[in-house]
Amino acid sequence: MNREDVLAAGGRLAVEAARFTGIGWMRGTSGNLSEVVSRDPLRLAVTASGLDKGELTPSDVAVVGAAGEPVEVAGVEPLTPSAEAGLHARVAAVSGADAIVHVHALNAVVAAHHWPKGVVLKDVETLKGIGRLAHDDEVVIPVIENSQDMTELGDRFEAVYDAATPAVIVANHGLYTWAPTLHRARHITECVEWLLAYRIAIR
Repeated sequence: MNREDVLAAGGRLAVEAARFTGIGWMRGTSGNLSEVVSRDPLRLAVTASGLDKGELTPSDVAVVGAAGEPVEVAGVEPLTPSAEAGLHARVAAVSGADAIVHVHALNAVVAAHHWPKGVVLKDVETLKGIGRLAHDDEVVIPVIENSQDMTELGDRFEAVYDAATPAVIVANHGLYTWAPTLHRARHITECVEWLLAYRIAIR
C-alpha cells in the first residue's frame, strides 16, 4: 500500500459519496464510505470526518487499521477518520468485503423503528439485487442498537452477521452495506433502500 493506492481509493470514494449525497442519503457531513487498500495488515481508506460528502476530493480520506485507528502513509495528509471507522474495519474483517457503505437513508431508520428485531422481506423481485432469491426465500435485514462505542457496535454487528445478506441497519442511525467493490456496494445500497421503502409502504 502506498500513496497512489490511497488516492486511487479516495477518488472512487469521492465519486460514490457525491452520488449518495445527490440522492439525499449523506446530508450535511453524515455517512461514510470505505475501501480496503491492504488485507495483511488490514488497512482501509475511509472518508474523512467533518467534510461535505458531496464535495470530496481523492485526498479527503484517512487510512485506518483493524481497530479503526489512524495509520500514517508516506505522502498522505493525516486527516481525522470518521467516528465509525472501527465498524467499517470490523465489517471488512468479518465479511471479507473490500467496500463498505454507510448512509443515513431515512427508510432504514423508519424500518428499524417499526421492526426493531429485523426487517423481513420475501417474494419481491428486487431481492435479486442483493443476491437473494425473488421467491421462496425469507430475507431478514438485521437491526442492531446504536452505540458510540465502535467495539460494542462491532460486536453487535458480528452477532447478527449473515453472509447471505450484505446489509445491517443501525437503529436511529442508518444503513450499512458491503460488497467486493464500491460499484456493487452502491447497487446493494440502492436495492436495500428500495426494499425498505416497499416494506414500509405495505405494512
